[in-house]
Amino acid sequence: MTAAVQTIDCDTHPSVPDLAALLPHMEPFWRDSIVERGIDSIETASYPPKSPLTARPDWKGGRKQAAATPALLARDVFDGLGADLAILNPLYGVQLVLNEDMARAFTRALNDWVKAEWLDRDPRLRASIVLPMHNVEHAVDELERCAGDRRFVQAMMLVGSETPLGRRHWWPLYERLEKLGMPLGIHAGSSFRNPVTSLGWPSYFMEDYAAQAQAFQSALTSLVTEGVFARCPALKVVLMESGVTWLPAFMWRLSKFWRGLRFEVPWVDRPPMDIVRDHVRLTIQPLDAPDDAEGVARLIDQFNSDDMLLYASDYPHWQFDGAAAMPPGLSPALAKKIRMDNPLATYSRLAEATP
Repeated sequence: MTAAVQTIDCDTHPSVPDLAALLPHMEPFWRDSIVERGIDSIETASYPPKSPLTARPDWKGGRKQAAATPALLARDVFDGLGADLAILNPLYGVQLVLNEDMARAFTRALNDWVKAEWLDRDPRLRASIVLPMHNVEHAVDELERCAGDRRFVQAMMLVGSETPLGRRHWWPLYERLEKLGMPLGIHAGSSFRNPVTSLGWPSYFMEDYAAQAQAFQSALTSLVTEGVFARCPALKVVLMESGVTWLPAFMWRLSKFWRGLRFEVPWVDRPPMDIVRDHVRLTIQPLDAPDDAEGVARLIDQFNSDDMLLYASDYPHWQFDGAAAMPPGLSPALAKKIRMDNPLATYSRLAEATP
């Protein structure tokens, strides 16, 4: 990494135009199967095209999709928002495919498409390895296949999984990530094997989107109480698009109950919030906080840590007004930590020279 890098955008989303874009990266069997079966898309409506949250109008510029090419991302993220490096987190429906073999093939094609069409075209881009969600062995294989390319800086799963993310059948994946020195990125979204709320299926997109914070609470509780961080003491987890303000209050509640129930989880040998401070990071968009500097300062003070927040624009999703992706009123030292120091400490591969 060059000394000129001062801002690292930890959550950007390239748009896959359609399933046909992935065909050149698929084995002949799957390519032929898609054509013969007439499968033209596996996109989901996680971000409905006409929703104001999906993309800022000027980022779309009259097109169907924003973030459609590396040049457009560079215009908006590097030139417009001032980032020097950006991590790509593709949100395409490969993680929703229930056929384990098809999901493996589609996920592999998506990762190869990102490499060929994005990473090879702009040296300022890095990416997450998208993992198939329904077969842990396939997830480990895909991690191993892609990890040799140092431009992949983390592995990514969706928060809404088929089983809680701390369950022990996931542990081989976490152990391998720890050995590779790569974080696990957990992004908002769902494989839709279960309802997105604890009460069943919602009626509206607004409910689905707001309920993501519940999923992150459950996933984080599972990781802590199942003992993932005791098993993998060097593992880092990045919560992306989770929101931020829920964490201090929820961890206070979890730590309170741990004091009375810790006999059943003896591997949780210190307050859960202490564990989370060491192992968990959060991207700052959407920053569901007051828009005044004093309110933001109080929120950050509740974390009792300057190390947990990572700069992210969530491009092209529009979670903030205008171009102010950073919260107001931060001291220069804290702003530097969020923009550069914390990402570098989280993603060890970012410090390597640009290829």
